[in-house]
Amino acid sequence: MTTKQVKDWMTSEVITVESSCPLPEAYWLMIENKIRRLPVVDDGTLVGIVALENLRRVNPISIAGLDILHINEMLAKLPIRQLMTENPITISPTASLIEAARKMLQHKISALPVLEGSELVGIITESDIFRAFVQSEERK
Repeated sequence: MTTKQVKDWMTSEVITVESSCPLPEAYWLMIENKIRRLPVVDDGTLVGIVALENLRRVNPISIAGLDILHINEMLAKLPIRQLMTENPITISPTASLIEAARKMLQHKISALPVLEGSELVGIITESDIFRAFVQSEERK
């Protein structure tokens, strides 16, 4: 498995949003496409990443003194930039899967946007690495 590269296992058709995307729109995009991480791209540049768990953790209780109608109205307008992780850790498509796994373990993250230069060309997740490992073991 050490000779396998990120580009061999990454998802290259990456769904992205702009940082101004409202929270509900990003949430439903992730649900409909069955994805748990969403790169945030502005003007062709990766500016962040948001995980589905970040969106689910938004706590309307913390908006004290407002009625439910106003809370829902505020959440509907909340841009994803306020929930995303800025300047996410990335990896090159030619990096090894071992390097990707080490980065994920070191930084306690479950996905890495894949950049070729400054262009987002894919995303690799812990599930992709698990699949590669299982396939490698099954071929032995």
